[in-house]
Amino acid sequence: MNIKITGTGSYIPDNVEKNENFHSNEFLNSDGTVINAPNEVIVRKFKAITGIDERRYAKSHLNTSDLASFAAEKAIESAKINREDLDYIIVAHNYGDVRHDSIQSDTVPSMASRVKHLLRIKSPNCVAYDLLFGCPGWIQGVIQAHAFITAGIAKKCLVIGAETLSRILDPHDRDSMIYGDGAGAVVIEATTEEGGIINHKSATYSLDEAHYIYFGETNNPEIKEDRRYIKMYGRKIYEFALTNVPLAMKSCLNEAGIDIKDVKKILIHQANEKMDEAIVKRFYKLYNLEMPEGVMPMSIAKLGNSSVATVPTLFDIILKGQLENQEINKGDIILFASVGAGMNINAIVYKH
Repeated sequence: MNIKITGTGSYIPDNVEKNENFHSNEFLNSDGTVINAPNEVIVRKFKAITGIDERRYAKSHLNTSDLASFAAEKAIESAKINREDLDYIIVAHNYGDVRHDSIQSDTVPSMASRVKHLLRIKSPNCVAYDLLFGCPGWIQGVIQAHAFITAGIAKKCLVIGAETLSRILDPHDRDSMIYGDGAGAVVIEATTEEGGIINHKSATYSLDEAHYIYFGETNNPEIKEDRRYIKMYGRKIYEFALTNVPLAMKSCLNEAGIDIKDVKKILIHQANEKMDEAIVKRFYKLYNLEMPEGVMPMSIAKLGNSSVATVPTLFDIILKGQLENQEINKGDIILFASVGAGMNINAIVYKH
């Protein structure tokens, strides 16, 4: 028995937020002081560091659970399964349904229960639950689905990563330009087909690193509204990721017994183009190799960082021929990897 992804789907919102749309923002330092540079310069430097030209924002009437259900419908259709046969629905997210112009996150009922409701699944034996694991949440959901199927308590699982980060952005923080909205989903099944999940690795670093990404106040001290926004210590995250993620990837690959030269694609969380490139280059350097051209597909330039949704969305658009000069073929060895709030790291070695 092998455990494989048999269907994929994604939802990319229609609303495009281009970099130039931030030229009118009042960006401030974290201490509330004015940044001594015009916005055009701030935005240009942001593009050079992150690789982001634009990102997608959900329409105001849609919530995270809606985006998740749209991606799930496509994954179910792709897998050609009866939705009533699903044993688990695992929804990775971080902020729940944050309704447009609301300051409160809505997580009761869970996102997974809402998605199951939207999918109109009747069977009570389809267990739906949420997973909070930072940006690596979708990969962790796949690992959990693999465990359920391996243990014999499930045959089919639906794993979704969805987020509407546009609802929790501080307009006075330069980092707010990184984030976007979206959803990606996969169906995972026990199958007699060759391939599937070969090995996985997860880790949590929380002794000193737990609060590198956190919920904090606006950079604008004149705003007294009791509201929290997504915040991060960018330099600390960069250094942490560069030190720890390549080692986790190497450990996962070595335990799988796979030669690095057999890895066709590395689908890494679309966090920051320069950081991701540095991680993958360092990963290959651990084997005394140069990073091969085209091994690291990127969607961040057009989609931004949609947290848990980046990896499944990237996987789906490559499989459907929607990413230029990128393809995944039957039998290809793929390495999924992510890093995010917690601080959490994970990786999966997968044979398509």
